[in-house]
Amino acid sequence: MKTKGLAVAAMAFLMVSTTGVMVAQYYGPPPARYAQEPGWDQMPSEFRAAQQRGFRDGIEGAKRDFKNHRQPNVMNRDEYRDPHFISPPDRADYRMGFRRGYDVAVRHIYGERY
Repeated sequence: MKTKGLAVAAMAFLMVSTTGVMVAQYYGPPPARYAQEPGWDQMPSEFRAAQQRGFRDGIEGAKRDFKNHRQPNVMNRDEYRDPHFISPPDRADYRMGFRRGYDVAVRHIYGERY
């Protein structure tokens, strides 16, 4: 009985550790230039306030997706799909800025793969 418990524990450990390796292989480490290139996250100067907030939120959303090993897809971000915290007239501007910031960050983090 004790041997069966050890076998189950060993199998669980192996599954968890193998999954971590598979995730690391799929996503890989961030490129060497990640967070080292100054100015990669500069927003366009012509952006209005809602676009600026969306741009910053988009960059942060892409960073969180990478950190949590999620596929980069702006449609998976709740704050993009439903920006209820932005007044209705400014939501289109917010989404435009968010998408732009998200895309910039994804290209920076993942490189040419995306």
